[in-house]
Parts: sequence; C-alpha cells; structure tokens
Amino acid sequence: MAVPPSLALSDGVHVPQLLFGVAGLSAAETGRAVRIALDTGYRGVDTAPGAETAVGAVLSAAEVPREELFVSVHVPAQGYDTARRAADRALEALQLERADLCLLDGTNGAFTDTWRALSRLRADGRVRAIGVAGFGVSELRRLIDATGSVPAVHLVELHPWLQQLPLREFHTQRGIVTAAASPAANAALLSDETVTALAAKYGKTPAQIVLRWHLQNDTIAVAASATTTRIRENFGIFDFELADDDLAVVAELDNGSRV
Repeated sequence: MAVPPSLALSDGVHVPQLLFGVAGLSAAETGRAVRIALDTGYRGVDTAPGAETAVGAVLSAAEVPREELFVSVHVPAQGYDTARRAADRALEALQLERADLCLLDGTNGAFTDTWRALSRLRADGRVRAIGVAGFGVSELRRLIDATGSVPAVHLVELHPWLQQLPLREFHTQRGIVTAAASPAANAALLSDETVTALAAKYGKTPAQIVLRWHLQNDTIAVAASATTTRIRENFGIFDFELADDDLAVVAELDNGSRV
C-alpha cells in the first residue's frame, strides 16, 4: 500500500500531503467514505463541523494505530470561550484526546480572540498544530500583527484555475504551508483540454493529474468524495511525476475562476 508523502510544518508536525475531506457529505456518507478511505490507504482526515461524530465512530473502530493518523478539526471565528467549547465538543465527538491540527475557519467574527483560544489549546496539548482557513493576505497580516503568532497551515480554495500566487508567496515568506480546498475545482476543470491531454499522456485520470500537480507544488490537497471509485482514484497519484514542462503547462491555466 502506498504511503502519502508528508510536509513538515513550522513546529515540526508532519502532515500527509493528501488528506481525505468530509465537507459537504451527509453523516451516512461520511462514515462510509472514511471507512473506504482508510482501507484505501489514506491516513489523514480533515473533518468538518457536525461531521465529527461520524468520523470518530469510524476511527475508533478502525484497526489503524492513532499515531499513524492525522486528524484536523475546524473552529469558526466566534471568540475565545465559544471557540474553546467548540473544540472540546469536536474532540469529544471524535473520541480523541488531541487533534493533530485545528483550523480557525473564516474571518467573520472575533478571529483574533478565536486564534488566542486555539493557541491555548495547543499550549494545553489538546492540538498539535494550529492554522487558519479562508483568509486573505490582509487578514493574515492582521492576525500575525495582533497576536505575534504565525499559522502553521492555511487552507484555501486552490486549483489550476485559481493558483493564488500572491497568497502563496506570502505563505512562503512566513513559513506557512498551503492546503488546498476544492483541489480539483469542478467537473469543468477535469474536462479542460490541457488536463485531459496530460491524463492521456500519463495514462492517468484528469483528477489524478490535478492532484499530482498539487503534490509537486508542495501543497496539501484535501480531496473529498462519497464515491468509492473516486476515493480510490484520488489515492492513485504516488506512482508517477509530472515533468517540469507539464507543470509549466498547468501553471498557464490560471484564470482566477472560483468554484
């Protein structure tokens, strides 16, 4: 069974470059999909608010040692005390003493106070690393200036049509690892003639080409699906590499389109 490569965060925590995501799945779909993902070889799960109970039930029943799993949780920007309680509820639902990553999700509300709550959770050993999701450069600057703390990870919409180059440059300057939500955008991207031509060239599917592009750009890809075939397909990206010329071709697809 293939082992996904990992990236080291600024605090030394290692994250698998391919995480299985559950955002948008129903509770029934979540349980089934996470079981299939673990059987396929995924060892990282990016949970979503409301999905923790379903994920926790599967993880507790799985024959995978906890030290081999990477589990992330999301806490909306909602202030210090509320955020602490939300994180505690998520961990209880997951049946975990500690999460590997906790993400401050969004910039609405008191996000600097929420960040201080996440920092406290890390200091207390309740989470190993903390990051953010859905920020812009200006919000990242505000957060860092106000707290003196730099997120280890930033989860954003990122795919060949929306490559977020200024944001990723800021990440590089500050030692922030980029994680991609919606890494394959949508069906239209997977029908793009450049992507389909590369799929034919490498004997892979369009989704595999796009996910491989993420890996070779040192990005964490969060791939969500309720379909067995797609879950397994998304994992089949560790036995080939895109040539430099082909990476350059994909880089030319950036048109600013959001899902």
